[in-house]
Amino acid sequence: MNIKEAKEEIVRTIRAYLKKDELGAYEIPVERQRPVLIMGPPGIGKTAIMRQIAEEMNIGLVSYTITHHTRQSAIGLPFISKKEFGGREYSVTEYTMSEIVASVYDHIAKSGRKEGILFLDEINCVSETLVPTMLQFLQMKTFGTHKLPDAFVLVCAGNPPEYNRSVRDFDIVTLDRVKRLDVLEDLEAFTEYAAERRIHAAVTSYLSIHPDHFYSVKNEADGRHFVTARAWEDLAGALAVYEELGQPVTEGFVGAYLQDPEIAAGFLVYYELWNRYRNVYQVPEILAGTAPARPEMKSAPFDEKVSLIALLSDAVTGELAASVREKAAAKSLFEDLKALRTALQRKDGTSINALSILRDTANEKERSLGAAHELGLISRENETLARLELKSLREIISVLAKEGYGDAARDFDLVRGWFAAREAERKARIASTGERLANVFHFLNESFGEGQEMVMFLSQLSKSKDAMRFITENGSEAYFTYSRLLLLKDRREELKAEIMSL
Repeated sequence: MNIKEAKEEIVRTIRAYLKKDELGAYEIPVERQRPVLIMGPPGIGKTAIMRQIAEEMNIGLVSYTITHHTRQSAIGLPFISKKEFGGREYSVTEYTMSEIVASVYDHIAKSGRKEGILFLDEINCVSETLVPTMLQFLQMKTFGTHKLPDAFVLVCAGNPPEYNRSVRDFDIVTLDRVKRLDVLEDLEAFTEYAAERRIHAAVTSYLSIHPDHFYSVKNEADGRHFVTARAWEDLAGALAVYEELGQPVTEGFVGAYLQDPEIAAGFLVYYELWNRYRNVYQVPEILAGTAPARPEMKSAPFDEKVSLIALLSDAVTGELAASVREKAAAKSLFEDLKALRTALQRKDGTSINALSILRDTANEKERSLGAAHELGLISRENETLARLELKSLREIISVLAKEGYGDAARDFDLVRGWFAAREAERKARIASTGERLANVFHFLNESFGEGQEMVMFLSQLSKSKDAMRFITENGSEAYFTYSRLLLLKDRREELKAEIMSL
């Protein structure tokens, strides 16, 4: 299976393990809840999906790389205690709480989430002294004498021996106590993930041209050369920041991520062409509707067409995603203002002040965001939304501090007027964004007609959840028109093939 399918199976497993009967007992007893074991090559996203699952299911996550632990840190340190047996006192060896188990309880106390995942990476690389302890943990969710909370599901991950020299094979006794998922690298799953995360389009378009470069491990005379999904994602993130800073993208920079000289050199050449295409084809002008059609592009090389489509798709989906984020932040802000109105309408005789209420709201949201960030309970996207909401709250607070009347009704009217003006501006930007999307469709149709280039653009657009959300909520006559035309064209080709076969 690929990493996306593994994620779906883990979600189903966690739901099953946490399901209780009408009396509050687990439907699958804890001792029968096999730990999930994900086996697959490094860098394909095993750790990343754990964070996604925890956030989407609103449960906790504690993550450890088990190779960093000794027997002492895993099961605790010994100490001597006194106990009485049969009327006599004896010295007994006990253990402090396991660092791993203690961190789970600490996470529960800080986050308030009693259900969650304990993720142990590189499980098949444990030291010799930890092997018996790990077998006990996999079977009973117990380190030494300290038990993992029943509502925390154990998920482990490991690499096959061909990727890691320190790997030890699991015996049948161990394997018979886990729910094993074998995961393979998959470019299609990565492409979907890249569209959701808006990974640099130079990376995704290069991989669409060279799919065999997505994941590669070679043993050469001069050493081991490799490229992983993690390497491509990290390179993409660094590329975006280097471009913002105006820093050069060099062979050394690319090679630090893509540790295969041939693939690194190939990507660097493509990236230089990518930048040239970005300048030549004037993407901003295409979005604005001022760029002329380029019918000569029909005879351009395939990689040049792919690059142009990727540039246009990246630019327009970025604007569509920004619009979706703006709407989500505005919706949260609207709820804050509804709560403000309710507070200002209190009739219990207490002193009420819009400015102080909003300051308290902003401070509490900032504290909550900081705690979620520290515990790793919030994705970057949701953190961005929260910061947009906070930014707007701070702007309203600034307006009230300068122009407020100290009167509840008049201050709320001031806030409502500010929000209405912002909403009018946001809706105008929605209309402008829709026009820019239509301009891209018009350019592609004038330049290529209803060929494979239009299909490629529609395909890339459909992989972006934010783009589809924008189109669903706001409509796009151009999108629906060209989608219908392409569907009709496909149907005509199918009918033609059927007739010819008859």
